Amino acid sequence: MRVTFLKRSMIMAAENFILLLTGSLLVAIACAAVYDQNEAARTSSVERPHIVFILADDYGFNDVGYHGSEIATPALDDLARHGVKLENYYVQPVCTPTRSQLMSGRYQIHTGLQHQYIWNSQANGLPLDSPTIADKLKEAGYSTHMVGKWHLGFYKKEYMPQYRGFDTYFGYLGGWTNYYDHKIPYGGIPYLDFRNEKGPVGNETGHYSANLFTDKALQVLKEHGRSEKPLFLYLAYQSVHSPLQVPESYMKPYAYIKNKNRRTYAGMVAALDEGVANLTRALKQQGLWDNTLLVFSTDNGGCVPQGGNNFPLRGWKGSLWEGGVKGVGFVSGGYLTRRMRKDGEMGPGQINRELIHVSDWFPTLVKLAGGNLNGTKPLDGVDQWDTITKGVKSGRTVLLHNIDPLYKRQGSSEIQSSWDISVRAAVRSGDYKLITGYAGNGSWVPPPGEGHSGVVVDPDPPTKRLWLFNIKDDPEEYHDISDQQPEMVERLLHMLVAFNDTAVPVRFPPTKDPKSNPALHGGVWGPWE
Repeated sequence: MRVTFLKRSMIMAAENFILLLTGSLLVAIACAAVYDQNEAARTSSVERPHIVFILADDYGFNDVGYHGSEIATPALDDLARHGVKLENYYVQPVCTPTRSQLMSGRYQIHTGLQHQYIWNSQANGLPLDSPTIADKLKEAGYSTHMVGKWHLGFYKKEYMPQYRGFDTYFGYLGGWTNYYDHKIPYGGIPYLDFRNEKGPVGNETGHYSANLFTDKALQVLKEHGRSEKPLFLYLAYQSVHSPLQVPESYMKPYAYIKNKNRRTYAGMVAALDEGVANLTRALKQQGLWDNTLLVFSTDNGGCVPQGGNNFPLRGWKGSLWEGGVKGVGFVSGGYLTRRMRKDGEMGPGQINRELIHVSDWFPTLVKLAGGNLNGTKPLDGVDQWDTITKGVKSGRTVLLHNIDPLYKRQGSSEIQSSWDISVRAAVRSGDYKLITGYAGNGSWVPPPGEGHSGVVVDPDPPTKRLWLFNIKDDPEEYHDISDQQPEMVERLLHMLVAFNDTAVPVRFPPTKDPKSNPALHGGVWGPWE
């Protein structure tokens, strides 16, 4: 009995020692794992870039200095000169579609946002069935922040920025506001549309939005500091969307411009450029610039009646002509410079003429950030990093500009190659672009200044419903070659049919939901369901 007890005691002691040793090993292993994770985070934060994406609103193709504008944009010009100018870069004709494709990497026909844009009082939003680019970057370990214009729906709280992947948000939710009091009317009465991720912000009246958004972006940089996490900052300026408002000081250099709208617009561009200059300076002062990738884009073409100019392109905002969809875009930043010199013989200061679309930023930036595309619905964007940095051929050969079955038909229906050419649509394949239905105002507008007679009016009859252009040879869309190339017309019409077969139903509920009235919600625009 005594021997048995002794044996048991020895066994128990041995087991306790093993448990103690195992526990110590587990603790050691756990500590090592945490250390390795921290080391990996430090390493990845150096190797993975801070991403700053600046989106301008209604910014014309001819309104940046390096495109020959009379409006000075020294900050934008300098960034573009030391980066890569994207000169075959496309966005969408209006606000919501471009933003939806940036955030989702998916065409409008695949999110139901084919028609118009989201109204403040409309129960609509970017579908919740797929992650946003902010979701994926946050998942990859990024600190994610948004400043400025959302315009992707807010009728339910789940559609708001802070629920779509952004750690913080500061801006307005709808399509536009007054630049100073940050209000937009409902039934003729102005109500506040301004908030952060915690709720409405009502103490910024009188603070011009371009300056305010820049200040907020600077605050984000300051608070981020030397954080081990890489940074994603989405700065969506209100500038230069209507209403035409800007402090007088920004207009003084343009006193010679006789047209009041153009003069005010020029001042708004100057305020935007100053904001970009201040942001760039802060990135350098915070020690972030050398590891920053900066992307600049407009959301659609300039609105000519509101002072914008898209010379030499045809058409303007809201149209499927090049003036509506060809965007000002470039990539810059210290990270870009280092990668281009490391990965190839190209240095900064390049002009890229490969076909690139706003939906391409989703896979390009997520992959660059070390993230993955798991959980997304099939993407329409393609990874363009090697195209931008190495000059290799674009992975994109086809671009669907849109198919909008709700838009008013151009003339009577007529079926060609199984496609109703009265339906508003446009598709690009290689150098060829096909348009059907009503494309929007197709006028050519000369650059502002003396010696120009004004708008060259759209010469096409109102009954015309089909055009084909070789955009490489004819970027101004002067020469419709649909009669000369019927085989190409047929090929692109079949392409529209194939795209349309993948389309989801249009999401476009009534534009004025009475439940959205801000008077019912404390006098502030916000969720109502």
